[in-house]
Amino acid sequence: MEPLYQQTHKQVHEIQSHMGRLETADKQSLHLVENEIQASIDQIFSHLERLEILSSKEPPNKRQNAKLRVDQLKYDVQHLQTALRNFQHRRYAREQQERQREELLSRTFTTNDSDTTIPMDSSLHFNSSLQKIHHGMDDLIGGGHSILDGLRAQRLTLKGTQEKILDIANMLGLSNTVMRLTEKRAFQDKYFMIGGMLLTCVVMFLVVQYLT
Repeated sequence: MEPLYQQTHKQVHEIQSHMGRLETADKQSLHLVENEIQASIDQIFSHLERLEILSSKEPPNKRQNAKLRVDQLKYDVQHLQTALRNFQHRRYAREQQERQREELLSRTFTTNDSDTTIPMDSSLHFNSSLQKIHHGMDDLIGGGHSILDGLRAQRLTLKGTQEKILDIANMLGLSNTVMRLTEKRAFQDKYFMIGGMLLTCVVMFLVVQYLT
């Protein structure tokens, strides 16, 4: 378990350092950086599933500490995933605003000899409608990512709970075995006591007969 834990721990720190590249990367390389970070996060989640299984197989005196270390890694990577999703959501909104601004600035206006007609009302209404639609789509995308992250976290949590239940079941099985052995020993002791009492009575009877 230890080599895989150290490898995963190292990957978490590498992702934390790479998150700073998101703010400094240019538009051409930004998507590449995001994809690299997401691939590393997915790999860590895969390692965490394996670590969950390995931690449950640790000796009883080390099992609790191993699970705590895995839970800490799980918390760290979930925090990184949320930070990446938030950055992507802000980028989507910023790119939409830039495209809308460019479309508005590049729009042509009609002129004639007597006056200048600028259909600003319809353009502004159209732009406002587009902006609402884009915001709605961004919210849906962000909500979908949040739901996926939540399901992934619940999956890991349920696995941990299942392993704890199995540990408790194993402990209960051991306790039942001990109880059965105790009952068997008590049953045997009962017969030993009765046999001892009968032997004592016989000895006392013989002694009385001998003395009289």
